[in-house]
Amino acid sequence: MKDWTKTCHPDIRLMLDYWRDKCAGRQMPARGDIDPVEISRYLPYITLVDVVDDERRFVYRLVGTMEVALRGRDPTGQSIAEAYFGRSIKDVLLKYETVCKTQAPFYELDDFQVTDRYVNEENLFVPLSDDGRTVNKILVFSINRDLYITAD
Repeated sequence: MKDWTKTCHPDIRLMLDYWRDKCAGRQMPARGDIDPVEISRYLPYITLVDVVDDERRFVYRLVGTMEVALRGRDPTGQSIAEAYFGRSIKDVLLKYETVCKTQAPFYELDDFQVTDRYVNEENLFVPLSDDGRTVNKILVFSINRDLYITAD
């Protein structure tokens, strides 16, 4: 398998390194380990999703301003099934399910068509767990390769 960390955007690598550092020897960090001040330059590109134990399964808790602008609306509070942004609902849900099952980061290059434009993204999904065993949140860092402004 190709090592995507050698070819991904440098900011994706930095976010992955940040997540790994916050693991501190654990399988995955808790939400409380993530300090927004430490990653403030990336906040506009971050989505935080709650993993819930009901039919909604995944719910948008927080959606960064650049993500909202790209989508053309703010899906905060809605389930992924109600307000997904991607190729298909099946494809999008599979990514979140994979992160829950593997309890590991998931990276993708994702190109898809929405109603009025073509989207060219690079995404990093990382699991968070308050009890160290069950994924209860997923942090997604997305770079739209056509619109992303590299933070200095």
